[in-house]
Amino acid sequence: MEGGVPEADISAFRECMSLSWKNPYVLRLAFSAGIGGLLFGYDTGVISGALLYIRDDFKAVDTKIWLQSAIVSTALAGAVIGAAVGGWINDRFGRKISIVTADTLFFIGSVIMAAAPSPAVLIVGRVFVGLGVGMASMASPLYISEASPARVRGALVSLNSFLITAGQFLSYLINLAFTKAPGTWRWMLGVAAAPAVIQLLLMFWLPESPRWLFRKGKEEEGKAILRKIYPPDEVEAEIQALQESVSMELKEAEASGKINLITLLKTTSVRRGLYAGMGLQIFQQFVGINTVMYFSPTIVQLAGFASNQTALLLSLITAGLNAFGSILSIYFIDKTGRKKLALISLGGVVLSLALLTVTFRQTETHSPIISPIETSHFNATCPSFSTTMNHGGGWDCMKCLKASPKCGFCASQPNKLLPGACLISNDNAKDQCHKGHRAWYTQGCPSKWGWLALIGLAMYIIFFSPGMGTVPWVVNSEIYPLRYRGICGGMASTTVWVSNLIVSQSFLSLTQVLGIAWTFMLFGFVAFIAIFFVIVFVPETKGVPMEEVEKMLEQRTLQFKFWNKRVDSQKG
Repeated sequence: MEGGVPEADISAFRECMSLSWKNPYVLRLAFSAGIGGLLFGYDTGVISGALLYIRDDFKAVDTKIWLQSAIVSTALAGAVIGAAVGGWINDRFGRKISIVTADTLFFIGSVIMAAAPSPAVLIVGRVFVGLGVGMASMASPLYISEASPARVRGALVSLNSFLITAGQFLSYLINLAFTKAPGTWRWMLGVAAAPAVIQLLLMFWLPESPRWLFRKGKEEEGKAILRKIYPPDEVEAEIQALQESVSMELKEAEASGKINLITLLKTTSVRRGLYAGMGLQIFQQFVGINTVMYFSPTIVQLAGFASNQTALLLSLITAGLNAFGSILSIYFIDKTGRKKLALISLGGVVLSLALLTVTFRQTETHSPIISPIETSHFNATCPSFSTTMNHGGGWDCMKCLKASPKCGFCASQPNKLLPGACLISNDNAKDQCHKGHRAWYTQGCPSKWGWLALIGLAMYIIFFSPGMGTVPWVVNSEIYPLRYRGICGGMASTTVWVSNLIVSQSFLSLTQVLGIAWTFMLFGFVAFIAIFFVIVFVPETKGVPMEEVEKMLEQRTLQFKFWNKRVDSQKG
């Protein structure tokens, strides 16, 4: 645009907040589309609590670990397909139709799950929900970015990330609210139909993306929307810039023919955009965020907190910090910039994971020892320990928990760090332990370092959420040329869900093979590599009009001095 790139600073945040009275239309677009993020977050959070009660209703689920994994992972598999198909639907039918389709799928899936008479039907419902979440995960931020002024685009797309974390927080509250209600898990999973219906109704009253309308030759409709989005003194320049951008892309489309993978990779700006966008999404998942969100109660118990209720409450705090971090990102994304914010975030993640590694290593190597005398007070001794009980054997709590068949640790009273008993892990042994007012452990062991693990977990969330929790979504919503935006956004979203599926399904196996400490160290190593990836491959798109991002990528060279302000080539 003429006059150079507007510098996005602290005033961008104030301008975003002032939209509530200056231009509520833009804010209404962003919030309405952002409900897709709420659905995304709710689904990823609610299943962890609902699964506890699904196991009570369906004994097959309780006895078969693969069935539990299927209930969780089929939604992720559905999301992979939804994100891939969503890219084509976005380009062919528009951003609005894609969001409406996602809501419809989510509604159908929620109803099926709430009424499921068997695990098989429940899994079918999870697939429908996954399809909807996958489509919404790429359509919502794309719609918001294309219907936002460049100056506040990052902050408004960050609203979608905030609503993802708000959905996760809401899911924990809903889990707690329905723990004693008839139907428990059916309410937990079925209540998600409500926001889907709300967004479905809102989208019928909202317009299509103006950039997509221009692309399809519906310029008058697009101009009418742009006049509602931009101030009168800016709208004509924006219309002209968009017309020129679309005209150039249509000419390129005629010359290059149909879009295919080879065409994408041969186009310099698209190829560099995919490196940055897909790479950010991969690293977002492989630094371990969804292991924390999916398994936070388990991680809290591994830190030495035995009570299920305590674990759930502390997990609620974790989800709250995640939502708070997303609010911070709305403030900083257009002030600090995408690249710098991602680097600050990754640096904090590395430090947090280092703290968690050291803390859990101390917990693993300094767990309470097993006392044969304490164990003999019960008639439920762990079979593996029985063979060594008369000979000592140097057993401690961690060795007891890893014994086969599975055993549990009954802590001493009143000091949990004193020698305790190793018992077979069943309801009878658990009841005997609780009768003596002792704590019962099956996931982790008592530790004086538990509070430090909670600090490390909180640090991890606070650093991750404002940066790597938001930046990948913002960058992917603005880095691709208009012609390729739908398909590239679909590829990036597919990357997210494939990475999510790999990490979430391998986490518990990694903790069994490597231990929780070395698993966190592995995530920390990935985060360290991600720092160099961001420096080399990710450009700064702060305040850059979307029509100029393509030019920036075509001219891009490796810029290690990322802290320098970008000089607009048109300026002067």
